[in-house]
Amino acid sequence: MRAATRKASPLSKITVDHEDDATETTLSAQLDSTHVAPTFAELGVRDEIVRALDEKGIERTFAIQELTLPLALAGDDLIGQARTGMGKTFGFGVPLLHRISSGTTGTAKLDGTPRALVIVPTRELCIQVTKDLENAAKYLKGEKDKLEVLAIYGGRPYETQIATLQKGADVVVGTPGRLLDLAKQGHLILGKVEVLVLDEADEMLDLGFLPDIERILGMVPDKRQTMLFSATMPGPIITLARTFLTQPTHIRAEEAESSAIHERTSQHIYRSHALDKAEMVARVLQADGRGATMIFTRTKRTAQKVADDLAERGFAVGSVHGDLGQIAREKALKAFRSGKIDVLVATDVAARGIDIDDVTHVINYQCPEDEKTYVHRIGRTGRAGRTGIAVTLVDWDDIPRWQLIDKALGLDIPDPVETYSSSPHFYEELSIPAEASGSVKAPAAKVDKPAPAEEDESTERAPRATRTRTRRRTRGGHPADSVGPKSVAPETTAPESAASGDTEGDGASKPRRRRRRRTTKVGATTNAE
Repeated sequence: MRAATRKASPLSKITVDHEDDATETTLSAQLDSTHVAPTFAELGVRDEIVRALDEKGIERTFAIQELTLPLALAGDDLIGQARTGMGKTFGFGVPLLHRISSGTTGTAKLDGTPRALVIVPTRELCIQVTKDLENAAKYLKGEKDKLEVLAIYGGRPYETQIATLQKGADVVVGTPGRLLDLAKQGHLILGKVEVLVLDEADEMLDLGFLPDIERILGMVPDKRQTMLFSATMPGPIITLARTFLTQPTHIRAEEAESSAIHERTSQHIYRSHALDKAEMVARVLQADGRGATMIFTRTKRTAQKVADDLAERGFAVGSVHGDLGQIAREKALKAFRSGKIDVLVATDVAARGIDIDDVTHVINYQCPEDEKTYVHRIGRTGRAGRTGIAVTLVDWDDIPRWQLIDKALGLDIPDPVETYSSSPHFYEELSIPAEASGSVKAPAAKVDKPAPAEEDESTERAPRATRTRTRRRTRGGHPADSVGPKSVAPETTAPESAASGDTEGDGASKPRRRRRRRTTKVGATTNAE
């Protein structure tokens, strides 16, 4: 491999690496702090897309977009590598929409058969990417009034998605499992796909989707443009890229002085006791300047437990984890994005693909499994040029795991300071008011508490205190007691044990029962008491 470095006006440094067999070119760039990014219009993007992006306040490109757009617009295969939150979606989305709507892919007119396919690892990312593409394609024309972008993912009825495909879709964004199912059944036609995108490829590898992806890649035409985007490039992903991409350009883009961990994110690591974590989190949520906050846990049960506890303390909180149905997860995310709730508790898998730019705080309620998970978690804040705060609470048992993460990332915090919810340095470092307590006065705005087995809430049983029971004991077909009303309120109904002669301390408030007589074997009678 040989390397060459050249100066260019828009970037401070560009390094191009050519493989010996000329099958791959690597383009690495780091932006200078004085660099002014070009606009999408200056890079030759269609006016309709530029107009739609302008309405969303998006005018100038991020580093990864600045480098990928010229190549992607020309139809080249490429590998885009940049951290989470650096704008990869528009890095492939804008050229994808530009090419299929302009006819530069070889097709003169869109006919409702998918011309572009975007494969993503999670349902949440599928929804997010679809929304971004729909915003950018607002003024583009398809077979009907507008260019159609369709989301395909699990947790939704097949029938609805099949019906939408039959109506026509120009761009399909989906998760591997559902895409493969619909393609095998013949409902998803992949024979006309001209642009293929693999987004967050490293996460798809982690989730075990690589075999499904390879099957899908075998169903699309060989003549196509393929773009692969990923935050990291493990060996299997590199092998996949070299197998299914044609002479790709590998693009690495970073801003000045950036590294694997977000420099704009202030990181605080504390050794904490499991029984004090809830109190610590409650106080962090009252810190000065605290906005939208994400809390990460390792397990689904812990996620729901933390969400329930924070709701009881008065915080507006929702949760996203695997035990929730898809509708409940989407409801929580919608509430979080709209600001109805400002705290979201999530597991790592469920949180993948959640793309919200204005998260101010990330709290690791449980120590991440490894350094990669840690980077993904704290990457939810400090996005798109903003600053953020990441707080990690490490149990005593998790110290060895944390030390591995610390060593891998070079954080130089192998032994976090022992900290409690009453520790002065805790309040000072996180700008927590001295009067902050373990709860707030505002009423809870709890979202997405799941009903067991998707139970319809309208059929929920009435509380025990409001139910009325009527029980009449009979003997030989006749009422055993004719005293008192036929139906009385629960608090005045004699318990079942009273029928056998038992009495209660408040018996004076109840009607006196008649004494019944019973016949002995020899015909004599006696009182039944």
